[in-house]
Amino acid sequence: MAKITFVDVTLRDGNHTFRHQFTPEIVQATAAALDAAGVDIIEVGHGDGLGGSCVHVGRAPATDRQLLEAACKVTKRAKVGILLVPGFGLCADLEMAAEVGVGVARIATHCTEADVTEQHLRRAKDLGMFTVGYLISAGMASPEQLAEQARKLESYGADYVNLAESQGHLVPREVAARIRAVRQAVNIPIGFHPHNNLGLAIGNILAAVDEGATFIDGSLKGFGGGAGNAQTEVAVTALKRAGHEVGTDLFGIMDAADVFARQVAPQPMPVIDNDSLLMGYANVYGGYINPVRHAAEQYGCDARALVLRLGERKVVAAQEDVVIEEAQKLSRAMRLAA
Repeated sequence: MAKITFVDVTLRDGNHTFRHQFTPEIVQATAAALDAAGVDIIEVGHGDGLGGSCVHVGRAPATDRQLLEAACKVTKRAKVGILLVPGFGLCADLEMAAEVGVGVARIATHCTEADVTEQHLRRAKDLGMFTVGYLISAGMASPEQLAEQARKLESYGADYVNLAESQGHLVPREVAARIRAVRQAVNIPIGFHPHNNLGLAIGNILAAVDEGATFIDGSLKGFGGGAGNAQTEVAVTALKRAGHEVGTDLFGIMDAADVFARQVAPQPMPVIDNDSLLMGYANVYGGYINPVRHAAEQYGCDARALVLRLGERKVVAAQEDVVIEEAQKLSRAMRLAA
């Protein structure tokens, strides 16, 4: 059975669900509860990582430094981590994070573009941080492609490679194939970050661990982008039930989930609604939910048909122009058929 390092992403990925409005007070209370529960790494920040606060994706009420300081002040056991997407975040942001006391830097990019992470991974390493190469939308690449990208991340100095199944599209056998391919390609540990669009996040975690993944992501109450992440307290329980070694305390993580829920009340917890379900099916990034709804209303087309079109186009993040383009095409087709 495997020894699991648990990474809780509530205070970063969950910020998507909270419209990037986490305050230092929310961060401090939640981080303290997660630390007391024995979580290994607590990821903190804007939903899009360091430097993500902007009008385009959502402006935060506090700076990156303020959120990170709030977490670092109360963590005694856990390491505080950040996510940085090159382009949003700069090497100067890594330097600020290291100064505050952040110990883990996860450098993220689309699953076929590991090359863009080299500068930031090497700088984080120079700053003494535990570094992670983080491949977004891993369900959009084949096992062989992911293995190739993972080898690059290892060569840049990553301490482990994390596969983020951002769309919640994969089923357990597909997750297993990708973890297996990466495990055979590199000599560093592998992590897995699932989303729950098809209700398979926990099953996918178990499949990943069976194939050798030892770093696992989750969020309290499943609070994360789209249909949410794997629910931390459920994932911890399931991993323990399967016989794996998880340092997180069972009662403590349940208490942490309740602490967090009180902090964000009356915000509802993520559910698998029809939009999230269809996006998981079509392999479309959950961040497109609102642009799809707006475009469907503006152009009078079926939002479900629009999601399927986006899946066929294999859109990645930041292609909102394609949403408009496909909505216009559907609208024209409907008028011609009338």
